[in-house]
Amino acid sequence: MNTALALDHVGLCTRDPAPLWAAWEALGFALSPVAQQSGRRTPDAPVEPFGTVNRCAFLRHGYIELLGIADPMLFANGVDRFVARYAGAHILALAMDDAEANLARLRRGGLDIPGIAWLQRPVEPGGPIARFARLPFPDAPEGRVQLVQHLTPELVWDARWMGHRNGAEALESAILASADPAETTVRLARLSGLPAEPDSLAGFRLRLPGGARAAGPDSPRMETVIRILPQEALPRALPGVTAPALPFMAGMVIRTADKAASARALLAHLPLRDMPGGAGFPGGFMVPPEHAGGAAVVFA
Repeated sequence: MNTALALDHVGLCTRDPAPLWAAWEALGFALSPVAQQSGRRTPDAPVEPFGTVNRCAFLRHGYIELLGIADPMLFANGVDRFVARYAGAHILALAMDDAEANLARLRRGGLDIPGIAWLQRPVEPGGPIARFARLPFPDAPEGRVQLVQHLTPELVWDARWMGHRNGAEALESAILASADPAETTVRLARLSGLPAEPDSLAGFRLRLPGGARAAGPDSPRMETVIRILPQEALPRALPGVTAPALPFMAGMVIRTADKAASARALLAHLPLRDMPGGAGFPGGFMVPPEHAGGAAVVFA
Protein backbone atom coordinates (compact mmCIF):
# COMPACT_ATOMS: atom_id res chain seq x y z
CA MET A 1 0.00 0.00 0.00
CA ASN A 2 1.42 3.42 -0.90
CA THR A 3 -0.15 5.51 1.88
CA ALA A 4 0.36 5.75 5.62
CA LEU A 5 -1.68 3.31 7.68
CA ALA A 6 -1.50 4.38 11.32
CA LEU A 7 0.32 6.33 13.98
CA ASP A 8 3.45 4.29 14.63
CA HIS A 9 5.16 6.33 17.31
CA VAL A 10 5.80 9.72 18.85
CA GLY A 11 9.35 10.49 19.93
CA LEU A 12 10.45 12.74 22.80
CA CYS A 13 13.97 14.16 22.72
CA THR A 14 16.27 15.58 25.38
CA ARG A 15 19.99 16.02 25.95
CA ASP A 16 20.20 13.91 29.11
CA PRO A 17 17.85 10.95 28.71
CA ALA A 18 18.03 9.58 32.28
CA PRO A 19 15.49 12.03 33.80
CA LEU A 20 13.17 11.50 30.84
CA TRP A 21 13.27 7.74 31.28
CA ALA A 22 12.69 8.10 35.02
CA ALA A 23 9.67 10.36 34.43
CA TRP A 24 8.03 7.86 32.10
CA GLU A 25 8.68 4.96 34.43
CA ALA A 26 7.03 7.04 37.16
CA LEU A 27 4.01 7.40 34.84
CA GLY A 28 3.64 3.62 34.98
CA PHE A 29 5.34 2.57 31.76
CA ALA A 30 7.64 -0.42 31.42
CA LEU A 31 10.51 0.70 29.18
CA SER A 32 12.66 -1.32 26.82
CA PRO A 33 16.41 -1.60 27.56
CA VAL A 34 18.80 1.21 26.61
CA ALA A 35 19.81 0.93 22.96
CA GLN A 36 22.36 2.90 20.96
CA GLN A 37 21.23 3.76 17.47
CA SER A 38 23.19 3.38 14.26
CA GLY A 39 22.44 3.86 10.59
CA ARG A 40 23.43 5.45 7.31
CA ARG A 41 23.65 9.21 6.84
CA THR A 42 22.75 8.74 3.17
CA PRO A 43 21.22 5.69 1.45
CA ASP A 44 24.60 4.60 0.03
CA ALA A 45 26.77 5.46 3.08
CA PRO A 46 28.14 2.80 5.46
CA VAL A 47 26.40 2.03 8.73
CA GLU A 48 27.93 4.00 11.59
CA PRO A 49 27.16 4.34 15.32
CA PHE A 50 25.12 7.40 16.27
CA GLY A 51 25.50 9.37 19.48
CA THR A 52 21.84 8.86 20.38
CA VAL A 53 20.29 6.28 22.70
CA ASN A 54 16.67 5.42 23.36
CA ARG A 55 14.27 3.49 25.48
CA CYS A 56 10.68 2.91 24.36
CA ALA A 57 7.24 2.31 25.83
CA PHE A 58 5.81 -0.31 23.48
CA LEU A 59 2.03 -0.60 23.39
CA ARG A 60 -0.17 -3.15 21.72
CA HIS A 61 -0.70 -0.47 19.05
CA GLY A 62 2.22 1.90 18.50
CA TYR A 63 4.78 3.16 20.98
CA ILE A 64 6.51 6.19 22.48
CA GLU A 65 10.24 6.66 21.89
CA LEU A 66 12.32 8.41 24.57
CA LEU A 67 15.52 9.62 22.96
CA GLY A 68 18.64 11.37 24.22
CA ILE A 69 22.27 12.08 23.40
CA ALA A 70 24.80 9.75 25.02
CA ASP A 71 27.90 10.79 23.06
CA PRO A 72 27.94 14.39 21.74
CA MET A 73 31.08 13.61 19.71
CA LEU A 74 29.12 11.26 17.42
CA PHE A 75 26.47 12.07 14.81
CA ALA A 76 23.24 12.98 16.60
CA ASN A 77 20.94 12.49 13.59
CA GLY A 78 19.21 15.83 14.17
CA VAL A 79 18.41 15.34 17.84
CA ASP A 80 20.84 18.11 18.82
CA ARG A 81 18.93 20.54 16.58
CA PHE A 82 15.59 19.44 18.01
CA VAL A 83 16.51 19.96 21.66
CA ALA A 84 17.99 23.36 20.86
CA ARG A 85 14.36 24.42 20.21
CA TYR A 86 12.84 22.73 23.29
CA ALA A 87 12.93 19.44 25.18
CA GLY A 88 9.85 17.42 24.26
CA ALA A 89 8.22 15.70 21.30
CA HIS A 90 9.97 16.17 17.96
CA ILE A 91 9.30 12.88 16.14
CA LEU A 92 6.05 11.84 14.49
CA ALA A 93 6.23 8.53 12.66
CA LEU A 94 3.45 7.03 10.54
CA ALA A 95 3.38 3.33 9.79
CA MET A 96 3.69 2.09 6.21
CA ASP A 97 3.91 -1.41 4.80
CA ASP A 98 5.73 -0.76 1.49
CA ALA A 99 8.69 1.63 1.59
CA GLU A 100 9.43 1.38 -2.13
CA ALA A 101 5.84 2.17 -3.16
CA ASN A 102 5.68 5.16 -0.82
CA LEU A 103 9.05 6.45 -2.02
CA ALA A 104 7.77 6.33 -5.60
CA ARG A 105 4.58 8.18 -4.61
CA LEU A 106 6.48 10.92 -2.80
CA ARG A 107 8.86 11.39 -5.70
CA ARG A 108 5.95 11.61 -8.13
CA GLY A 109 4.59 14.35 -5.89
CA GLY A 110 7.76 16.36 -6.35
CA LEU A 111 9.53 15.70 -3.06
CA ASP A 112 13.32 15.52 -3.25
CA ILE A 113 13.87 12.33 -1.26
CA PRO A 114 17.26 10.69 -1.96
CA GLY A 115 16.04 7.23 -1.05
CA ILE A 116 15.04 5.03 1.84
CA ALA A 117 16.81 5.94 5.10
CA TRP A 118 17.87 2.88 7.06
CA LEU A 119 18.15 2.73 10.85
CA GLN A 120 19.09 -0.11 13.14
CA ARG A 121 19.71 -0.74 16.82
CA PRO A 122 20.12 -3.70 19.15
CA VAL A 123 16.95 -4.44 21.06
CA GLU A 124 19.09 -4.88 24.17
CA PRO A 125 22.84 -4.95 24.83
CA GLY A 126 24.28 -7.92 22.98
CA GLY A 127 20.86 -8.79 21.58
CA PRO A 128 19.50 -9.08 18.05
CA ILE A 129 19.46 -6.07 15.73
CA ALA A 130 16.13 -4.40 14.95
CA ARG A 131 15.95 -2.77 11.52
CA PHE A 132 13.73 -0.02 10.14
CA ALA A 133 13.09 1.61 6.75
CA ARG A 134 12.24 5.31 6.96
CA LEU A 135 11.05 8.04 4.61
CA PRO A 136 11.49 11.41 6.37
CA PHE A 137 9.84 14.50 4.94
CA PRO A 138 12.82 16.69 3.98
CA ASP A 139 13.50 19.72 6.19
CA ALA A 140 10.13 19.70 7.95
CA PRO A 141 9.97 22.53 10.52
CA GLU A 142 7.73 20.38 12.74
CA GLY A 143 10.65 18.04 13.48
CA ARG A 144 11.20 14.53 12.16
CA VAL A 145 7.95 13.63 10.44
CA GLN A 146 8.37 10.38 8.60
CA LEU A 147 6.95 7.15 7.32
CA VAL A 148 8.42 4.05 8.91
CA GLN A 149 8.32 0.35 8.10
CA HIS A 150 9.43 -2.10 10.76
CA LEU A 151 11.46 -4.86 9.16
CA THR A 152 11.78 -6.84 12.41
CA PRO A 153 8.67 -5.92 14.46
CA GLU A 154 8.71 -9.11 16.49
CA LEU A 155 12.05 -8.07 18.00
CA VAL A 156 10.94 -4.72 19.42
CA TRP A 157 7.37 -5.46 20.56
CA ASP A 158 8.55 -7.86 23.24
CA ALA A 159 6.24 -8.97 26.07
CA ARG A 160 9.05 -8.41 28.58
CA TRP A 161 8.60 -4.65 28.32
CA MET A 162 4.90 -4.32 27.55
CA GLY A 163 3.35 -4.81 31.00
CA HIS A 164 2.42 -1.22 31.83
CA ARG A 165 1.08 -0.53 35.33
CA ASN A 166 -1.05 2.31 33.93
CA GLY A 167 -3.00 -0.01 31.59
CA ALA A 168 -1.75 1.72 28.40
CA GLU A 169 -2.65 -0.16 25.21
CA ALA A 170 -2.65 2.12 22.16
CA LEU A 171 -1.27 5.39 20.83
CA GLU A 172 -4.50 6.90 19.56
CA SER A 173 -3.73 10.46 18.48
CA ALA A 174 -1.07 13.16 18.31
CA ILE A 175 -1.76 16.88 18.75
CA LEU A 176 0.33 19.56 17.06
CA ALA A 177 0.18 23.35 17.25
CA SER A 178 1.25 25.50 14.31
CA ALA A 179 1.39 29.17 13.40
CA ASP A 180 0.04 28.06 10.02
CA PRO A 181 -2.07 24.90 10.48
CA ALA A 182 -2.89 24.73 6.77
CA GLU A 183 0.80 24.65 5.82
CA THR A 184 1.62 21.96 8.38
CA THR A 185 -1.42 19.95 7.27
CA VAL A 186 -0.38 20.09 3.62
CA ARG A 187 3.02 18.70 4.58
CA LEU A 188 1.56 15.85 6.60
CA ALA A 189 -1.05 15.09 3.93
CA ARG A 190 1.70 14.87 1.28
CA LEU A 191 3.74 12.58 3.51
CA SER A 192 0.82 10.30 4.39
CA GLY A 193 -0.95 10.34 1.03
CA LEU A 194 -4.23 10.89 2.89
CA PRO A 195 -6.76 13.75 2.75
CA ALA A 196 -7.23 16.23 5.59
CA GLU A 197 -10.51 17.46 7.06
CA PRO A 198 -11.51 20.28 9.42
CA ASP A 199 -10.93 19.54 13.08
CA SER A 200 -13.97 19.78 15.36
CA LEU A 201 -12.14 22.33 17.52
CA ALA A 202 -10.09 24.34 15.01
CA GLY A 203 -7.48 23.69 12.35
CA PHE A 204 -7.36 20.29 10.66
CA ARG A 205 -7.02 16.59 11.25
CA LEU A 206 -5.73 13.57 9.39
CA ARG A 207 -7.41 10.23 9.93
CA LEU A 208 -5.18 7.20 9.42
CA PRO A 209 -7.32 4.19 8.51
CA GLY A 210 -5.36 1.48 10.31
CA GLY A 211 -4.68 -2.09 9.40
CA ALA A 212 -4.11 -5.34 11.23
CA ARG A 213 -0.48 -5.46 12.42
CA ALA A 214 0.10 -1.93 11.08
CA ALA A 215 1.66 -0.65 14.33
CA GLY A 216 2.88 -3.78 16.06
CA PRO A 217 2.82 -7.53 15.43
CA ASP A 218 -0.40 -7.94 17.44
CA SER A 219 -1.94 -4.52 16.81
CA PRO A 220 -5.62 -4.45 15.87
CA ARG A 221 -7.01 -2.45 12.98
CA MET A 222 -7.95 0.92 14.48
CA GLU A 223 -8.23 4.48 13.28
CA THR A 224 -5.66 6.91 14.61
CA VAL A 225 -5.64 10.68 14.27
CA ILE A 226 -3.26 13.63 13.93
CA ARG A 227 -4.74 16.99 14.97
CA ILE A 228 -3.10 20.21 13.72
CA LEU A 229 -4.36 23.20 15.68
CA PRO A 230 -3.72 26.94 15.70
CA GLN A 231 -1.84 28.15 18.76
CA GLU A 232 -4.89 29.82 20.27
CA ALA A 233 -6.86 26.56 20.22
CA LEU A 234 -4.17 24.50 21.95
CA PRO A 235 -5.30 25.25 25.55
CA ARG A 236 -8.81 24.09 24.65
CA ALA A 237 -7.48 20.74 23.47
CA LEU A 238 -4.82 20.39 26.18
CA PRO A 239 -5.76 22.57 29.17
CA GLY A 240 -2.96 24.78 30.41
CA VAL A 241 -0.49 23.80 27.68
CA THR A 242 1.38 26.58 25.88
CA ALA A 243 3.83 26.29 23.01
CA PRO A 244 7.51 27.03 23.73
CA ALA A 245 8.02 27.43 19.98
CA LEU A 246 6.02 26.86 16.81
CA PRO A 247 5.45 24.43 15.27
CA PHE A 248 5.08 22.34 18.41
CA MET A 249 4.30 18.65 18.92
CA ALA A 250 2.20 19.32 21.98
CA GLY A 251 0.90 15.96 23.17
CA MET A 252 -0.69 12.60 22.59
CA VAL A 253 -3.67 10.50 23.61
CA ILE A 254 -2.99 7.01 24.93
CA ARG A 255 -5.92 4.62 25.12
CA THR A 256 -5.97 2.31 28.15
CA ALA A 257 -7.62 -1.02 28.92
CA ASP A 258 -9.77 0.36 31.75
CA LYS A 259 -10.79 3.91 30.75
CA ALA A 260 -7.75 5.30 32.60
CA ALA A 261 -8.78 3.97 36.02
CA SER A 262 -5.40 2.34 36.76
CA ALA A 263 -3.49 5.36 35.50
CA ARG A 264 -5.61 7.75 37.58
CA ALA A 265 -5.03 5.75 40.77
CA LEU A 266 -1.30 5.46 40.08
CA LEU A 267 -0.82 9.15 39.27
CA ALA A 268 -3.20 10.75 41.77
CA HIS A 269 -0.30 12.61 43.39
CA LEU A 270 0.30 14.65 40.19
CA PRO A 271 -1.62 17.80 39.17
CA LEU A 272 -3.87 15.98 36.71
CA ARG A 273 -6.34 17.80 34.45
CA ASP A 274 -9.67 16.14 33.68
CA MET A 275 -10.52 16.01 29.99
CA PRO A 276 -14.02 16.40 28.55
CA GLY A 277 -15.46 13.58 26.48
CA GLY A 278 -17.27 13.69 23.15
CA ALA A 279 -17.16 16.15 20.24
CA GLY A 280 -13.56 15.38 19.43
CA PHE A 281 -12.38 15.18 23.04
CA PRO A 282 -11.03 11.90 24.38
CA GLY A 283 -12.19 12.01 28.01
CA GLY A 284 -9.92 10.70 30.75
CA PHE A 285 -7.26 12.99 32.16
CA MET A 286 -4.08 14.78 31.17
CA VAL A 287 -0.60 14.70 32.69
CA PRO A 288 0.95 18.16 32.13
CA PRO A 289 4.10 18.36 29.96
CA GLU A 290 6.37 19.25 32.89
CA HIS A 291 5.72 15.78 34.37
CA ALA A 292 6.13 13.88 31.09
CA GLY A 293 9.30 15.17 29.49
CA GLY A 294 7.81 18.17 27.69
CA ALA A 295 4.71 16.70 26.01
CA ALA A 296 1.19 16.43 27.42
CA VAL A 297 -0.01 12.84 27.89
CA VAL A 298 -3.74 12.15 27.93
CA PHE A 299 -4.81 8.80 29.35
CA ALA A 300 -8.25 7.83 28.04
